[in-house]
Amino acid sequence: MKDARACGRACQFIAPDYETMEQRVHGGTRGGGDEHFFGPFQAMYRAEMAPPQPGAQWTGITTSLAARLLETGQVQAVLTMVPDAEDHWRPKPALITQAQDMAQARGMRMGYAPLLALLETAQDRGFSRLAVIGIPCQIYALRALEAELHLERLYVIGTPCSDNTTTENFHTFLDLLDDDPARITYLEFRPDFKVELRYTDGRTRMIPFLSLPISDLPRDFFPLTCRTCVDYANSLADITVGYMGGQGAQWLIVRNARGAEMLDGLGDAVRLTAPTSAGRRASAVKGFVANTARAAGGLPLRRMPNWLRPLVSWLQPRIGPRGLEFARARIEMKAAETILHLRREAPAKLKNMTPKHVWRIAAPYDLRPTQDEQPPRRNGQATDVRDGSD
Repeated sequence: MKDARACGRACQFIAPDYETMEQRVHGGTRGGGDEHFFGPFQAMYRAEMAPPQPGAQWTGITTSLAARLLETGQVQAVLTMVPDAEDHWRPKPALITQAQDMAQARGMRMGYAPLLALLETAQDRGFSRLAVIGIPCQIYALRALEAELHLERLYVIGTPCSDNTTTENFHTFLDLLDDDPARITYLEFRPDFKVELRYTDGRTRMIPFLSLPISDLPRDFFPLTCRTCVDYANSLADITVGYMGGQGAQWLIVRNARGAEMLDGLGDAVRLTAPTSAGRRASAVKGFVANTARAAGGLPLRRMPNWLRPLVSWLQPRIGPRGLEFARARIEMKAAETILHLRREAPAKLKNMTPKHVWRIAAPYDLRPTQDEQPPRRNGQATDVRDGSD
């Protein structure tokens, strides 16, 4: 952005203040129950477009929400990612002004791109009603800058964190998954403990998580920022659309009145059902925490003989955490990962980079701040989260 100082004010990875942000955006901070894990919300659903949109990563809810805002004139443009012309896996920021063009934004991208740099372009073009689709670190920065944008209306559609890496690293991963990676058109981590691949010839392939070539990836495959995400569920969006709690469908978290307004706009085009939850997450999370600690800063190690992996892969989607319990497990894993990696690689930053809610989520796994790791005071209030209290 033109004002380089804005990066320091907006960056999630310096000194995030989620309590203040959630209060300002949603009119309240996260409470107990599932708000403890996922942030403030009004309602949660399993959801799917009926019928699914062609070319969508799941069924097309995210792009359909944005397209409807354009159709009705509620926004003049949508800031989102589209595929690069030379590499469909590489994200490219775009300002979309026609509803039919939202189809370009369907599907998953992997890599880094300066999404919010186009905010200045939007201002230069005179757009005062805007929608933004982004991942948590982008949305935190957007909210930090929101008051300076002087927008008439802003709608924020969030997706959960995607554990991002460079597009080049992602191609390395694809090379390990298949002898002909150029034919892969689709990749999705699913809540049934499998990765789904689709190919140009119409084939599909499912790979159990435990069979992924994680041990063949470099230690720095994911940058430290992505290994220390403190807002996996995108709590500052008006509506979050993801997979973790969907169990076969998409997972919708309606966080405030603006999110409810967007969902209402889809009407009967979206099918809503109550979220489900099954299994127990504690042993899975404990195993992840132990493996992450043993990895000493690299990707989590999996101490399991090869002959046992097919059996465990068969059992996981049947007795492991499913639905909302799977989502809670992923949130706890990310909280633990954040603390373990920062303690090892950037201990001086742990105090400022780790909000109170992350410590509370990690507390059941004996990850509590020392006196030197206590989050700083906010708004003159003292903080002590070693026992989960203020």
